[in-house]
This record gives sequence, structure tokens and C-alpha cells, in this order.
Amino acid sequence: MWKDFFYYSKSERRVILFLLVLAVFFLGFYVGAGRWSSQESAPEAKKSPAVDSFIADVKARKHRNYPRRELRNDAAAEQIPVVLSPFDPNTADSVTLRRLGLSAFATRNVLKYRSKGGQFRTPESFARIYGLSEAQYEELYPYIRIPKQQPKYDTVLHRASVKKDSIIPRVSYKYPEGTVIDLNAADTAELKRIPGIGSGLARMIVAYRNRLGGFYSVSQLQEVPHVGEELNKWFKIESDSLRRLSVNRDNLDRLRSHPYMNFYKAKAIVEYRRKRGKIKSLSRLSLFEEFSEEDLRRLSPYLSFE
Repeated sequence: MWKDFFYYSKSERRVILFLLVLAVFFLGFYVGAGRWSSQESAPEAKKSPAVDSFIADVKARKHRNYPRRELRNDAAAEQIPVVLSPFDPNTADSVTLRRLGLSAFATRNVLKYRSKGGQFRTPESFARIYGLSEAQYEELYPYIRIPKQQPKYDTVLHRASVKKDSIIPRVSYKYPEGTVIDLNAADTAELKRIPGIGSGLARMIVAYRNRLGGFYSVSQLQEVPHVGEELNKWFKIESDSLRRLSVNRDNLDRLRSHPYMNFYKAKAIVEYRRKRGKIKSLSRLSLFEEFSEEDLRRLSPYLSFE
């Protein structure tokens, strides 16, 4: 082959030599690149477990750090333990209200109401605070203490005008067995004369009677906390003077304040009136998904569709 090479002209031999050198160069480059690639891939394969270990360690650290944050968040979100104790809703601060079980929303509403000059004159007025559920109010009612406003007068002149002979000692006694009184007409003084009923329980019965609009059955007494069936024998229902809800006239707050209603029931009535007009009978309410058959049975004596 080399003999044939010398038959070419000088310029042709130069081109052939140049091409040979170029081919050798690219062949060497290709072989070197392959070796370098194989050398690089081998360490990568060796380093892969180390990289995986590093990533796993980072994840483990994150896992160790996040629980601490979660614990802090859980501690912040943890509900304040409920401690029931006597309180005045006109003076209780936010800490006291929260310890009584009120939510942050309800607590803000109480403070906002007072800051605007509002005052709770009766326990029932405290029940109208937004965010305070009916169950919470029933639980808090025995602990609400609203001092009665004392008349303004000159204490010196008053003391001088009171004679010792005019002071009549209070005599407290209980009714004898077999006494029966009208549950809707009895005041707290008369209720306290029933064996087993003290001042606190008497106030709770009267307050619940006012919220209901009157009792239509003696068995409703068991809806008052701490009142057992053994007290039913002391009462009867004589006066039929129930205070009824006007289904087509009362506003949302008036409707939802009744013990047998709630926000959702009252809102369903108000929304129906707004969109379709008056509700003419109890049968129409039975079509509302918010009212069960038991709800309608209990509510029927207290509803007026005029």
C-alpha cells in the first residue's frame, strides 16, 4: 500500500497525510472521552448511596424540627380549660370569659357590646350575644351574677328614718306535703317554699319560664338543670297565658332566643318569608329540613301564624 502511496503527486500525498492525522486525532479523542465518561459514571455510582444518606439525614432533621413547631401550634390552639365560677358579664374581663368556656369570637362580642355602652341588666340579655350557644348559656346561667342597681339616696337620712320597730324579721318556711301551686304564676319567693328548691333553682325556673313564654306542661320543668321529676307533684298548669312567637313578624333575634329554636331554624323562617311571603300553618314548617317532628311538637303551642 505504501508503494502505491508514492505514485501520488506531492500535493495529493499531503492531503492524504492530513486526512490520516485528522482521523487519528478524532479516534484518540473518542477513546479518551469514553474512558473519561466511564470513570465519571463509576464515582457517581459509588457516590449515590452517600447522596441518598445525606438526603435522608436532611429529611430526618426536618422531621425532628417540625414536631416542635407543631407542638407550639398545638399549645397555642389548645382550648383554655373551662372553670365555671360566679361572674358579672358587665365587668368580667376577656381572661375570665375565656375560662368560662366562651369562644374568642363570643368574648370579643361581649367586650365590643360593653365598649359601646351596652349593659346586661338580666341574665337573659346575656343569652343574645352572638357566638354564645344555647347549651353554653344554660350551663352558665346559674353562675351569672348581675348586681341590682341600688337607689340613690342619702344614706345618713335613710338610716335616721328607719326605726328599729319597723324591721320585720323574715320567716322562711316550706309548704306542707300535698300543696300544689300554679307553675306559670309562682314567683321566686313562692317557688322557694317548695321543698328542694332554693334561691338559685327558683331563679333558674323563672328565667327559663320567661324564655319559653310560659309552661304548657309540668314535665317541661325537667328541661331546667338540676330539677328532678320528684318536684313535679308540687305544680299544676292553670293559667293559659303562653307568650307566642309571631312566625310572620318576629325578627331573627326574637325567634332564635326561644329555647326550642336556634339560629338555623330562625334563619330558615326569615329567609322563607323574604322570598315567598307568609307562612300560613305548621304544615308548611314541616317541609323545612331544619325542623324535625319532635321540634314541631314542642314548638306548636308557642307559634302564632297571624
